[in-house]
Amino acid sequence: MAAAVGKIGLREVRALAPHSELFDGPGGLPGFGVRRRSGPGVSYFVMFRTAEARQRRFTIGTHGAPWTPETARAKARTILAEAAGGADPAAAKREAREAPTIKELCESYMRAAKAGRLPTRRGGTKKASTLATDQSRIDAHILPLLGHRKARSVTTSDLESFMYAVADGKTHRREKLEKAHAFRNVRGGMGTASRTIGLLGAVFAYGVKVGICPDNPARGVLRPADGKRKRRLSDDEYRRLHDGLVAASEAGMWPHAVAAARFLALTGWRSGEAINLRWRDLHLEWRTALLPDTKTGFSMRPLSRRACEVLAAQKAATGGEPEALVFPPSRGETTMTGFKKFMARIVKLGGLPPDVTAHVLRHSFASVAGSDLKMGELTVGAMIGHQTRGGGVTPDYIHHADDVLLAAADKVADETARRMDPAANSGAEIIQLHAAGA
Repeated sequence: MAAAVGKIGLREVRALAPHSELFDGPGGLPGFGVRRRSGPGVSYFVMFRTAEARQRRFTIGTHGAPWTPETARAKARTILAEAAGGADPAAAKREAREAPTIKELCESYMRAAKAGRLPTRRGGTKKASTLATDQSRIDAHILPLLGHRKARSVTTSDLESFMYAVADGKTHRREKLEKAHAFRNVRGGMGTASRTIGLLGAVFAYGVKVGICPDNPARGVLRPADGKRKRRLSDDEYRRLHDGLVAASEAGMWPHAVAAARFLALTGWRSGEAINLRWRDLHLEWRTALLPDTKTGFSMRPLSRRACEVLAAQKAATGGEPEALVFPPSRGETTMTGFKKFMARIVKLGGLPPDVTAHVLRHSFASVAGSDLKMGELTVGAMIGHQTRGGGVTPDYIHHADDVLLAAADKVADETARRMDPAANSGAEIIQLHAAGA
């Protein structure tokens, strides 16, 4: 490319021939120049040497707003001053250009999480269901709005705007899935937005840890409550739940799904704990379940007599092999992935509102125990698998529930059954607990 030296002004820039360069002449700025390739575009640049005496060319920009000979020359002075101070503006520009995007950061985060390299607050690793939820939020909300952005450039203000965009439904759409005739509706809302910001906080914390991000912009985002409702069943809704279970059985619904729903109502377990339950985890002679891997780690659960009746019927129906699932799926060798749909069908058959879910059964069980029967927080937590706080012997070394917990489980299950079917349970025995046990 032909190079010349002379004044760089608007006239010279417009007259620059193709495949030529023009450097600032005497009295001008050393290293500052302008060049034109084969096209009509003309770009400004500046040459400098690094602290290691390496020559660098820094392209300032193309002629046109905001770059004119005057503004480009001023930018060149700044660059030369930085180079004189030992910096390498060209390397910094290249690093910024090649910096990972949010999409690449999320991909790296998910690889590390799946490999078990990101321990949770409890010291474990994320479960497969949690990883699937994280990936769904990344695909549905983060990538469409932020995926192209450089991770280092995202600010707290950007994430606040992202949060309200998701809350306002900017990512709402209907997606075609790989399975024939299968779709999913991607919805927004403030609850979804708040939880997605929580995920981004974890992603950016990972980015800081591996040196991709200078800080975690999610820490400054003020998130509203995620909209979780403290929903519980009324007495009338308990009766409707019973009606739905009966109607589901009469309609020929998968019997193990109906049994699982009844079991959840009588125990307050998380739905995933019941769906993944295997016979090896049960010790019916002690009326105890030992769950090795729940949301809170190892968990010991007392089993009421009514829950054991459900399990006994399941054992008779399935054979009860140690490695077999207590509530097997209707097809395949995996767990009952369609339980959510079965539950929704039971709710509909019972004439219940569609917001009644397995989690509502769990919260209702806890409310009956704590609010209605006045049991203590530790007792309720032990029955439904909340994380144990305080001192005492670690649950890892206890292999069966004590009489107090068993009596408490019986009392709550009896009261739940009475509300579900008052006529059939009018003569149920109510076990009175001592104040210390409650």
